[in-house]
Amino acid sequence: MAIPPQTPPPPTSWSRSVTEAVRGSHQFTVKGFSLAKGMGPGRFVTSDIFAVGGYHWAVYFYPDGKNPEDNANYVSVFVALASDGADVRALFELTLLDQSGRARHKVHSHFDRALQAGPYTLKYRGSMWGYKRFYRRSLLETSDFLKNDCLVLNCTVGVVKNRIETPKNAQVHFPLSDMGRCFKELLSLGIGCDITFEVGDEKVRAHKWILAARSPVFKAQFFGPIGKPDLHRVVVEDVEPVVFKAMVNFIYADELPSIHELAGSVSMWTSTVVVQHLLAAADRYGLDRLRILCEAKLCDELTPETVATTLALAEQHHCAELKFACLKFVAVRENLGAVMDTEGFNYLEETCPSLLSDLLATVAVVDDDHASVNRKRGVCGNEGATPVESVEASERRIRRRF
Repeated sequence: MAIPPQTPPPPTSWSRSVTEAVRGSHQFTVKGFSLAKGMGPGRFVTSDIFAVGGYHWAVYFYPDGKNPEDNANYVSVFVALASDGADVRALFELTLLDQSGRARHKVHSHFDRALQAGPYTLKYRGSMWGYKRFYRRSLLETSDFLKNDCLVLNCTVGVVKNRIETPKNAQVHFPLSDMGRCFKELLSLGIGCDITFEVGDEKVRAHKWILAARSPVFKAQFFGPIGKPDLHRVVVEDVEPVVFKAMVNFIYADELPSIHELAGSVSMWTSTVVVQHLLAAADRYGLDRLRILCEAKLCDELTPETVATTLALAEQHHCAELKFACLKFVAVRENLGAVMDTEGFNYLEETCPSLLSDLLATVAVVDDDHASVNRKRGVCGNEGATPVESVEASERRIRRRF
């Protein structure tokens, strides 16, 4: 009698709940500590907002302490939830950096010790965690934590997240695409090039079909209804050689080239200036991805010296997000006066006077936001960090020019 084959048992199903802390850090420098002192207990200077674990956060530093009863004997440091959220569970670490190079930092951390009650829970926007007596001020002023009238704080936030792990089918690992590298190598070797661009005193060789595939302008120029497919030489005007080469490199590799490497021979050109010109070229040739990458890089490189010209550029080329970032940067109290004293701001007045009204509106919104936060916290906040008279004076200067 034959024994029937046994049916294999069904595979065992399983799942795993994983709770972990999604970490992120922000370094906050307090420059001009001696001038910040004396603003009064409960008043603070604050960092820019940073994102960790899907939420926004900010660091609050109180030079004269948070509580009046401490008589300004301690500095206070807190981390605040700066976005909407309820019952956000998180771990924190606040580090006052030793600037002597000996790495004797002052660390207050949840991460390296067991928590009896688990992570800290922030129940609403504006909830804070920190230390009212973070460091005695008399000791701080004679310590290696204070150098050139600056303090450096490092804040690490670990947002508690939960996820479910389940079995996965076998996966085949595949290499990353190297198409960009291959096309860039084709360009650098000059294999099969059929078009030469004369840009200033330089010549740039390329392939018409690759340019046409990436840019609607080149496509129309070479293969459109009135295009010239037999064209072998093009004179490019109003674009600098370093900028045109950077644009062609992007067309082949689909990534921003090394700006410092391209601009190395043009000593007076900074990275920001090259990217500004590259954004204009991207808009001219219909390279939307390159234009957005330039917007993002310019947002990261905003300074009081460059923001005015970048703002004018954003207005001219309809870059809404870059324009908003510039207006927000200028409207910050610490930046407003410095920006108005630059040559770029004078250029902005002459070329885009309508932007002054946008700037006034942004300054008003930023001031309203500060006032709203201060009312929620029940303290005067940043009003002590920058004299109100100086901010009002800058606003009056803008209004007079407008």
